[in-house]
Amino acid sequence: MSDTDSACWRSSEKGQEGPRRQEKDGPQGLHQAGASGGEGGGDTEMTQQETAPGPVLSKKVKPKKITDILAKSEPKPGTPEDLQKLMKDYYSSSRSVIELEELTLPDSCFLKANDLTHSLSSYLKEVCPKWVKLRKSHSEKKSVLMLIICGSAIRAVELIRSMTAFKGDSKVMKLFAKHIKVQEQVKLLEKRVVHLGVGTPGRIKELIKQGGLHLNPLKFLIFDWNWRDQKLRRMMDIPEIRKEVFELLEMGVLSLCKTESLKLGLF
Repeated sequence: MSDTDSACWRSSEKGQEGPRRQEKDGPQGLHQAGASGGEGGGDTEMTQQETAPGPVLSKKVKPKKITDILAKSEPKPGTPEDLQKLMKDYYSSSRSVIELEELTLPDSCFLKANDLTHSLSSYLKEVCPKWVKLRKSHSEKKSVLMLIICGSAIRAVELIRSMTAFKGDSKVMKLFAKHIKVQEQVKLLEKRVVHLGVGTPGRIKELIKQGGLHLNPLKFLIFDWNWRDQKLRRMMDIPEIRKEVFELLEMGVLSLCKTESLKLGLF
């Protein structure tokens, strides 16, 4: 072999050893570099995890129900101002300032309000001490001397039962829609003298419209104001009943109050 061939052979052998050595050492070197980089990267990553704030879990706050609020609040007796305010709030969007002023009732037309210590009988005895004499002088049909307005038929029956000590021999009539047709009530009012009517504003309104009930002889209009149902609502807290009450008041009740021939009470 010539010197030139021998030199070429050694050069070729060295060139082959280089790649083989890189192949042998390369993965280890890469692994070591990766391990070194991984340790440093791991420290950085752990530091970031330790210092970075975690996600804040917000607690869902349930909205308070009106029943929960009312259950925790002390009951307050209704006042004439409550009725006046409700009436103005109801008509504020549809009446002028002058018309709203005309809705204001004189203080003299209101009876003493229930202070939540009375039963219905004791309250009526206090605000109407001359009831027996008044009842004996009443002989006009299609009318009553006293109307007690409540939110439901069931409540009306409860009120009638609770006023036994007051009513005595007075003739009482149920004035609500449940199980009783309006025509039947009109006929009963035409046939006999009734002293006390207990019912809902919707049915009383209908009886007035049909001419079965006249308001002129009416002397007392009592609202079952403070009683609350299972949902802790008063009758005036229910929009449908509130609407019917105000419509009833405009069917002649307000004008009678202003002449002071009719008294309003909040039981």
